[in-house]
Amino acid sequence: MVRTYGLTHVGLLVRDVERSFRFYRAVFGARVIWRAPGEIQFQTPGTKDVVALEERARGPGKMLGVTHIGFRLRDPADLDAAVRAVEKAGGKVLERGEFVPGEPYAFVADPDGYRVEIWYE
Repeated sequence: MVRTYGLTHVGLLVRDVERSFRFYRAVFGARVIWRAPGEIQFQTPGTKDVVALEERARGPGKMLGVTHIGFRLRDPADLDAAVRAVEKAGGKVLERGEFVPGEPYAFVADPDGYRVEIWYE
């Protein structure tokens, strides 16, 4: 067995790196940790996880075997605010409910159509 710190990052192809970053900043408070032409890597507050956005003309929004990426809420009461932020930032709510009582979730689409889960456990 190889010891790791767990999953550290995910990379997404996007049509417009600035538009995509604005979405994740508005919804999750993302902050840039690295930037180059056509690329932005960001983290969300209080985490070490990284989302790498890479601008490409072909391929954005295609999950190709990956069903979604997820962000875990710290407070279940924050789901309503998260859903409002998604819609205001140009995303779309795909599904919303509770896995079990007290564990709400929403699946949303970001501006490129990536399926993002926002949930509380």
